[in-house]
Amino acid sequence: MKLKTLFSPEKIGNVQIKNRIVRSATYVRRAEKYGSIGDQLIDFYKELAKGGTGLIISEFIAVDQSGTASAYQVRLDNDSFLPGHKRLVHSIHDYPETKIAAQIAHTGRQSVHPKYPPVAPSAVPDKQTGLTPRKLKIEEIRSLINKFVDTGTRAYHAGYDMVQLHAAHGYFLSNFVSPYTNRRKDEYGGNIENMARILVDIYNGLRDEIGNEFPITIKLQTQDFVPGGLLLDDAVKIAKILVDTGFNAIEPSGGIGETQVGVKEAYPSKVIKSPEDENYFLPTCKRLKPMMKNCKLILVGGIKNPVSAEIFLNDKITDFISMCRPLIYEPDLPNRWRNGDLTPAKCISCNSCYMTSLTGPVYCVVRKRRERKKKKN
Repeated sequence: MKLKTLFSPEKIGNVQIKNRIVRSATYVRRAEKYGSIGDQLIDFYKELAKGGTGLIISEFIAVDQSGTASAYQVRLDNDSFLPGHKRLVHSIHDYPETKIAAQIAHTGRQSVHPKYPPVAPSAVPDKQTGLTPRKLKIEEIRSLINKFVDTGTRAYHAGYDMVQLHAAHGYFLSNFVSPYTNRRKDEYGGNIENMARILVDIYNGLRDEIGNEFPITIKLQTQDFVPGGLLLDDAVKIAKILVDTGFNAIEPSGGIGETQVGVKEAYPSKVIKSPEDENYFLPTCKRLKPMMKNCKLILVGGIKNPVSAEIFLNDKITDFISMCRPLIYEPDLPNRWRNGDLTPAKCISCNSCYMTSLTGPVYCVVRKRRERKKKKN
């Protein structure tokens, strides 16, 4: 079988991607201390570009120091970080037709920063961190909106091909679209339109700064998987608002930090034991696709089989497929598939790579173990 659609070009906004394979944003703890970009991070992304990924979405780039997850989190909250980002973008563009997006974010209520207490739309205790975030005042929300706009504008000037707002997984922007974490009754809460307002305000602010040609995309929370959390029916309404606003692509996802409390196989890093566990956000994409208009849809979540991916694309359930854990194991996975080896990704979704990020740069534990064993033999 030839993967004609998986390796065909498609556009997000006016930016053409050489194939339908997207590297989904994931923290890899390879920034220099205090958020600058050095050789270690650049080499990591260059390996993905060399391996054939069409669009690389960067890891979480903090819009403010208060919204970083660690001292080794990438930042772009002031101009001093621009040279490193320009160097990263230039190194990726050395690979023909490879594109790179900047994902911009803030930790919000899930922050465990020793200097900056967590903040959120409402003061709802976080069962994972044990901390209660401080409820933001309206003027503080507007200040953070401006920080997102400023960071996205810097990404534009750094040469990124597009920007992605991180509005998923329990971080700051997803806190607003969830009834579990947003219990406000003002202009940023109380109904679907108000809960989505912060996303629309950031979009409009960016458009005012960078014009209409630069694609603005979003990783969107669609389900929290906690009692009282966001449900898919409301997420569909939020997605429609974003499509009508003009967002160029949506990557639907789900799960927050608390989802994993007492649950071993929780989103967004679900353990996959069989083919039936794969493609776990496919039902979400099926709900969203009919209303997407010119906004592109990116399927993420347990994608392992290139033949299945080809079918989803041909059936127009999605426009792109997005992976991360498989690309940590095999950065050259897209090239392997393009060259005719259609065996599924070697990643077993054990999530050991996540554990490595707690103490140092991310790597695939299984791959390293196998390499050591092979070397001994």
